[in-house]
Amino acid sequence: MAKILIVDDSKTSRKILRNILEENGHEVVGEAVNGKDGLEKYQEIKPEIVTMDITMPVMDGLEALRNIMDMDKTAKVVMVTAAGQKTKIVDAVKYGASEFLTKPFEANQIIEIINQIK
Repeated sequence: MAKILIVDDSKTSRKILRNILEENGHEVVGEAVNGKDGLEKYQEIKPEIVTMDITMPVMDGLEALRNIMDMDKTAKVVMVTAAGQKTKIVDAVKYGASEFLTKPFEANQIIEIINQIK
């Protein structure tokens, strides 16, 4: 079981991820609606894993990832991407992302990724 922070501006995406994670024994310790909110919650909660949407208002997922990795080199961040964001995926790898998830979510793919990196 991992303690997970979900960062996504889509309430629906957060709900789907939460349900999949909790049904598979993981604990969702927080949710954030943008990168800035996610960064603040990361510092406050210290989750084991973060799922981070790339495209969000206020602060996008790539900037939030850079900030989290600057604070904690051991952070495990799974980037959530829409299809067709290849250049952003390359950037995320450079910044230290642990893995990637593509929307729409596949439950078994999410659990496999979380189990691999925890």
